[in-house]
Amino acid sequence: MVVKDTEKGVVMPGRRCNPCKRLVILLMTGLLTVPLSLPALAAEGAGAACTGEGYRAFDFWVGTWRVALADGRHAGRNEIRLEQQGCVLVERWQGAGGGTGMSMNFFDPVAAQWRQVWVSPRTRIDIRGGRSGDDMILEGTITYPDDGRTLPFRGTWTALPDGRVRQYFEEARSPGTWTPWFEGFYTREVPAP
Repeated sequence: MVVKDTEKGVVMPGRRCNPCKRLVILLMTGLLTVPLSLPALAAEGAGAACTGEGYRAFDFWVGTWRVALADGRHAGRNEIRLEQQGCVLVERWQGAGGGTGMSMNFFDPVAAQWRQVWVSPRTRIDIRGGRSGDDMILEGTITYPDDGRTLPFRGTWTALPDGRVRQYFEEARSPGTWTPWFEGFYTREVPAP
């Protein structure tokens, strides 16, 4: 490499360019790219992405709940938390009989609807929809991995005047005929945040 010595104004073969060497080191270690990515990281951390009205439509379900069946028997415990700066509701279910499951619930602003993706050892549920009056109604499918069946499925969540939430699920085992799948009444264990 031939470099011009700026102090003496002469070309000196074989001399290393210290500024060039520093630049190469910075590029190789990735330190030079950090300042370029800081605006993107700052924007991601700003937290204003999920603040519109649509994002808050399911907040009535946030909390830690005891869940009872319609006849009053204990069904389980459910914790629904706002995570990712209010962009997702994460559900963690623990049934009275030992069953477990979890879901991610989020508002899709492009489709202008809510989506729930539920996973448990026995079922997969993928439903979408939104508010209709006092109800949150989501429709889609339920899949039973053990036998591969996929059926139409819908869930309705209703905030009740006494502070409880009613959750009512149905599946269609034959076209157009909805069969109750689960009905639970949620009572808060811990006040909502």
